[in-house]
Amino acid sequence: MTTWIGNLLLLTGAAFCFLGALGLLRMPDVYNRLQAGTKAVTLGTLAILAGVAFRHPEWWPKLVVIAGFVLLTNPVGSSTIARALFRAGVPVWRNGRPLASQGEE
Repeated sequence: MTTWIGNLLLLTGAAFCFLGALGLLRMPDVYNRLQAGTKAVTLGTLAILAGVAFRHPEWWPKLVVIAGFVLLTNPVGSSTIARALFRAGVPVWRNGRPLASQGEE
C-alpha cells in the first residue's frame, strides 16, 4: 500500500513541477512567471519528497531536512527577486499590456 501512495505522490509532484514549468512559458510578465514557478514547483518538490519518503522510509530524516530547506529558500528567493525587479522598474502587465513603470505615467 505504501508503494502505491508513494507512486501517487511522485506522479502528483511531477505534474505540479510540469505545470510550474508550463507557467514559466505561458505567463505574460516576470512577476507572474516567478509566482507560477515558485508556488507550483515548491508544492511539486514537497510531493516528490513525500513520495520518496513513502517508497524509502529509512530516508525520512534527510528528506525532512531537504523539505525544510526548500520551504525556507523558495519563498525568500522569489520575493527577493521580485523586489529587485520592482525596484529596477520592470513593468507589471495588466489586460495584455505592460503598465507604466514606477517613475512613468
